[in-house]
Amino acid sequence: MPADASAVPGTPGARARVVVLLSGAGSLCAALLAATDEPGYPAEVVAVGADRPDAGGLALAADRGIDTFVVAVRDHPDRASWDRALAAELVARRPDWVVSAGFMKLLGPAVLAPLAGRVVNTHPALLPAFPGAHAVRDALAAGVATTGATVHLVDAGLDTGPVLTQLPVPVHAGDDVASLHERIKTVERELLVRTVAALATGAPVPALPTPGSPTPAVPTEESTR
Repeated sequence: MPADASAVPGTPGARARVVVLLSGAGSLCAALLAATDEPGYPAEVVAVGADRPDAGGLALAADRGIDTFVVAVRDHPDRASWDRALAAELVARRPDWVVSAGFMKLLGPAVLAPLAGRVVNTHPALLPAFPGAHAVRDALAAGVATTGATVHLVDAGLDTGPVLTQLPVPVHAGDDVASLHERIKTVERELLVRTVAALATGAPVPALPTPGSPTPAVPTEESTR
């Protein structure tokens, strides 16, 4: 694990405060919210933000009484002012970790400076292969036999931050973007839940096992004491 991913700010023994950023339906967010319902899961989602007011994931949070916010690019004169507005919303919620879960905007320096080493992104490919918004399509076009899912720290580049964990997903004959992406998302959701738990406790970030191997336990507050 990168050194800057091991130190979790906040009160010892408290659940880590997580803010989720999303742009769409929020299936990754839903998986994380479900995990926080489990006794001992060491993180809680304290807010969900989006760049679009119609992002379906906002309703998932609102239905649970979780704070939501929207910072739309179109409401700001330029990208730098949008970045500052997003930073203000995030910092006001005092997150230990920010999770970019299907958030389709690059984060700028105003966000990354106060949250350095504490912003996590999921990506549907085995980075550094196939960065960007069309990773599944690009993997199919390249004809690779294997792609996968990655969870990484966010830096100023496009999917260039340090990798925390990743797992391969085979490409099947006859796959299209939808079928392959669905299998990747299944892995991506589990990787995210386990990675956030590990980051919240300072435990090593686990990879999921290959098929047929035993599944490692999700780190809990009790298991890391």
